Amino acid sequence: MSTVGIIGAGNIGRALAQTFARKGIAVTLSNSRGPESLAAIVAAIGAPVTAGTREQAAAKDIVFVAVNWSKLPAALAGLPAFGGRTVVDANNPIEAPLFKPAELGGRASSEIFADLVPGARVVKAFNHLLPQLLTADPASEGGRRVLFYSGDDAGAKATVGTLIGRLGFFGIDLGSLAIGGRLVQFPGGPLPALNLVRFG
Repeated sequence: MSTVGIIGAGNIGRALAQTFARKGIAVTLSNSRGPESLAAIVAAIGAPVTAGTREQAAAKDIVFVAVNWSKLPAALAGLPAFGGRTVVDANNPIEAPLFKPAELGGRASSEIFADLVPGARVVKAFNHLLPQLLTADPASEGGRRVLFYSGDDAGAKATVGTLIGRLGFFGIDLGSLAIGGRLVQFPGGPLPALNLVRFG
């Protein structure tokens, strides 16, 4: 069983931790302020979620990153190379309160993100659903809630697709980061915030 770490304990990071906990998947949650600052959050979610350092979370087999766009460089700075491990980009190039789109120079946000995680096999996923939909029962509407994912490495995508299924969602592979990443990127993509359910 792959180990899982989360860098970022904002709305999406916490929602991810809750989603894993619901299925009994152990996960290490981290932020920039250290494990002690996460004590109340981890206690509220419960086992098997634990608090750790950025380095501890980044050392897991599958690493989720969910950080405000402007803070991504600092959040990922100084971490060892990922050595071919799977890193899930759950970020969007926009921030509250102004929600002004970041300047990406014509690139997909995941392509920029990939430059910040050297050695990683990047998969874009878990960024397009609102936190309350991530934490809700994915079978609550009579089918399986859809989660899109994309990436340039077939093996990493297969790993994330299997994990999506284990969490109870129905995964749909959108292809490469350059194509699929743009489809789910907020703002600009047509798929963010859509609550789609696959029946049958």
